[in-house]
Order: sequence, then structure tokens, then C-alpha cells
Amino acid sequence: MSDLFEFYIDGAWVKPHGETVETVVNPSTEQVVARIILGDAQDADRAVSAARQAFPAYAGSSLEARIDLLHSIIEVYKGYSEALIEAVHLEMGAPLSLARSAHVPAGLGHLVQALEVLREYRFERRLGNTLVVREPIGVSALITPWNWPLNQLTCKLAPALAVGCTLVLKPSERAPLSAHILAQILHEAGVPKGVFNLVHGDGPGVGAALARHADVDMVSFTGSTRAGIAVARMAADTVKRVSQELGGKSANILLDDADLPSAVRHGVLGCIRNSGQSCNAPTRLLVPRVQQQAVIDIARQVLDQVCFDDSEPTSAIGPVANAMQFERVQAMIAQAIAEGSRLVAGGPGRPHGIERGYYVQPTIFADVTPDMLVAREEIFGPVLAIMPYDSEAEAIAIANDSPYGLSGYVTSASLERSRQVARQLRTGMVHLNGARADQAAPFGGYKQSGNGREWGESGFDEYLESKSLFGY
Repeated sequence: MSDLFEFYIDGAWVKPHGETVETVVNPSTEQVVARIILGDAQDADRAVSAARQAFPAYAGSSLEARIDLLHSIIEVYKGYSEALIEAVHLEMGAPLSLARSAHVPAGLGHLVQALEVLREYRFERRLGNTLVVREPIGVSALITPWNWPLNQLTCKLAPALAVGCTLVLKPSERAPLSAHILAQILHEAGVPKGVFNLVHGDGPGVGAALARHADVDMVSFTGSTRAGIAVARMAADTVKRVSQELGGKSANILLDDADLPSAVRHGVLGCIRNSGQSCNAPTRLLVPRVQQQAVIDIARQVLDQVCFDDSEPTSAIGPVANAMQFERVQAMIAQAIAEGSRLVAGGPGRPHGIERGYYVQPTIFADVTPDMLVAREEIFGPVLAIMPYDSEAEAIAIANDSPYGLSGYVTSASLERSRQVARQLRTGMVHLNGARADQAAPFGGYKQSGNGREWGESGFDEYLESKSLFGY
């Protein structure tokens, strides 16, 4: 067991002011693997003060210096890959195969992408007789979740550092291990003192202090819609920028000419990947009514191949990330059954033969209607809702009938037909015919899925202010 009882502030590991000890539990074993100290408002203020003091010099650093810094961070990150894989596995339960193939590479990918964007980004643009200059917004508070810890850390941190912002990071107190390693990576890479600061803590103790702090110029938050609303309210008094990446309930539309075996397999595995703990997971599978039974049969076959270890990496899933999430998912499965959703696979309780750990049975409901809980609420577990439709127009209407609008999926034998449907979806992203996400493209959603965009050039824009120099 590790005791991570220091914060990284102003270029050094320091003793916190807060005294509350929080345990970090391995969700696969339910055993304590580490302890951290939860910070308080004084710790947050100390970190913000360091970032504020460091801002003028770092904001004025040259493009070449920031390119060199990102190069250095990337190389040091690579050297810590195995440590990061182990940390993600221990803190949130990802199978080692998924940590190795997805979690750690995602973090590296955002760093590399930021370096590529930085080389070409236009910080000055001429409009008529005006020079428009893009300048770093200032001190940025990054509040990140436990489900994809490295992905969420680096997709915020990389562009913020690239454009010249200084940072205070509050990672999830439930998954702090990878963030602790990342702080060491940044230290070894030569990030100037005060530019990056790490404070462990919970939402009420540190998250709220950062959101309210007058010297924080921006909050970038990823988490639940409920928590995002609270952050926005706390930030409003100081009129700071708030960028939010929140919940989702993404529809996966299979059109009537789709290759069912391939499309259903892709959709089911996409839904349960990372144990269903992805905001953009395709959790609503919309299928032609006449094909629903065929889809159910294929989906069951896919679940028969799922394992709860690394014996088959392509279909391995781990536990959900913590006890609270396990209880929430179990309650929502039970409620879905009580509301009349037809259970066709899985259900309440742990998978057969597993007695320990926060493992959830991959679960499928069929004949789901848009008013049912399983169609409307983000469950954040390996739970799929199959929703039949009778026409393409009805499928689009069902997909759009959601308070969320993060992502969507459309599959057809005709790419042009997929494109036409995708243009009618009220979501920030759409995957056509199984296409993967692109780290160069904007990531974010409509409606209650948040505001602002991350990844690539759009991620840079979030951390910049525009200054118009008239007659320049």
C-alpha cells in the first residue's frame, strides 16, 4: 500500500494543509491499495497563488520553448508507461490489456496531438486593418473524473500548457494514482515551477474552492451533468470561463441494410468497453423492429464471449470503478426491470462465479421505449437498451429525444445514407459505419452534455482569449 500524502505545488512536493485521509480501493479486489490526503480551501489557494505567480513568465515564453517542453513531456511519459498501466488498473479496475491498449496510449496521443497542433497554430490572424491576437486565458483549474483518468488529464493539460496557461489539477479522489505519476513526469520533464500544480481532494473541499476562486480564470470540468451544473453556478460570481464535458446517452442507429453480425458486435462491445464507463458509449441500440430478435440473438452471442480477466483482451471487461458506482448500477438495473424493460441478458448481481470485486453482469434490455429509465438515464455501467423503430425518421426522432447530445453512431451499407442520417442528429459527434474517434477533431456535445470542445485545435481555443488590435 502506498501513502501519497503530498501535493505538488510550485515545483515541489509539499505537505498539505488538509488532514482527512481517503483510501484508494482496487475495485477488482476491494482491497485498499493507497491512501491520500484530501486537501482543503487553503491547499487550493496555495496552488492557485503559485500558478498566478508563474503565469506572466510562462505566458510570455517562446513558441520554441513550449514545443521543446512538450517534446520532453512526451519522452518522459513513455518511460513511465508501465507504471501508468499498473496505476490505472489499480485505481479504477481497467483490465491490464485495456490499460495498455487504450488508457495509457490515449494520454500519450493527446500530448503528441498538442505538439502537432502547436507547430501550426495561428496565434495571430489579420482581419482587415485589425490584428487578432490569441493569448492564454490565465490560471486554469482542471477537474477530472475517474473513468478515463489519463485521457481526461492530458486532453486538458496538453493544450493548456501548449498555449501558455498555468494549471491547478484536481483529479478524482477515487482514481488519484495516475495523476500523481503524471505530476512526477511533468517535474522530470522540466515544467517550470508553479506552471503545474496538483491538489488531491473532493468536490466540496477543493473543487468548489477552485470554481469560486477569484484568481482562477477558467475551469475545465469533466464529470456528471449534475456536478457540472454545480461547478457553473459556483464559477458564475467571478464570471470565469467554464468548459464542461458532461453526460451522454448516445444512440447507435443500425439502418435496415446494415451488416447485422458486424454492426451488433461492434455496438455491444462499444457499449460495455471500459465496463460501460464512457460518456460517449453507444448505450441505446436502435434497430428496425423486424430485425430486433436477430439483433438480440447476436448480442447474446457477443456477451457469451465476454471475460472478466485478460484471457481474451478484445472482449475483457473489468469491474465498475468503485462501490458507489456498483450500487448505483445495480439499483438502475432493478428499476429498469420494475418499469417493464424486457431483460434478455445479464441482470442484477455479479457475474457467475465472481464473489468479490465491483463486477457487473453485462446486461441487455429489449423492447425499450423512449420514456423508460434505461433509455433516458446515463447508467455508466455495461447496460445496453435495444430500441425498435419502424422508419428511418422515427429512428432519428428517438435518437434526438434525449436531454443529452454528446455522441451518436450510424451504420448502413451506404456511406452516403449514414451521412444523411448523421447530419440530422443533435449531437456533437457521430461515428459513421464504425469509424473511431479522432484526437485531431473536436470532442464535446450539445444540450446537457456540456459546452466547449476538447481535443486537437479546438482544445487550444478553449484556453485562449482573443485580443483585437485595431489599426495595427
